[in-house]
Amino acid sequence: MSALAFPEAPAPDAYAEEAGRKLLTGQVDFLKGVVAMDGMPPADRLEVCFAGRSNVGKSSLINALTGRRALARTSNTPGRTQEINFFTVGESHYLVDLPGYGFAKAPVPVVEKWQRLLKSYLAGRATLRRAFVLIDMRHGVKDVDHEIMKLLDQSAVTFQVVLTKADKIGAAEQARTLAQVRAALAKHPAAYPELVVTSSEKGVGLPTLRAIIAGLA
Repeated sequence: MSALAFPEAPAPDAYAEEAGRKLLTGQVDFLKGVVAMDGMPPADRLEVCFAGRSNVGKSSLINALTGRRALARTSNTPGRTQEINFFTVGESHYLVDLPGYGFAKAPVPVVEKWQRLLKSYLAGRATLRRAFVLIDMRHGVKDVDHEIMKLLDQSAVTFQVVLTKADKIGAAEQARTLAQVRAALAKHPAAYPELVVTSSEKGVGLPTLRAIIAGLA
């Protein structure tokens, strides 16, 4: 029997867990919000980005990873979704918060503008090591998620799915979602072959995700 496709990422050993904790809960600061490619900071350090449809819990996850209550803004106001937000992590990493996608209330010209910015960013950042695509554990992969995954495929950017809000459903529902996600990812060549299951409220999966980010260096 073949190994399970897209298994859950294993828990880190003590050394990797501590390395991730020190990196992500150390000196992390908001650097700038970018609305055009000419505003990008220098590509002088490793960076990871977080993408997810609106209300997936992206800001909550970034805050939980870094041990901050308000590092990333959690408002769902459409006007706040249009920037690519850069955070410095020590002197070695950028953590990048991409605009939430799938926000129906945003004006079409605004959405088109940030989609162009997103495509330029993904295609043009040589230091981007991995994208984390957040999927709500309650809902699984939607059509709008496939769109961002296709863009990552086209940009040859490795992406890893992080399932959020795992505490909101039971084990049976989780299993159904995981099966749906695994089937969906089989269509995407840029998908990294491990999943991370998280809960920002309960702290589930945070040591694993921190260790993965630290290990990319």
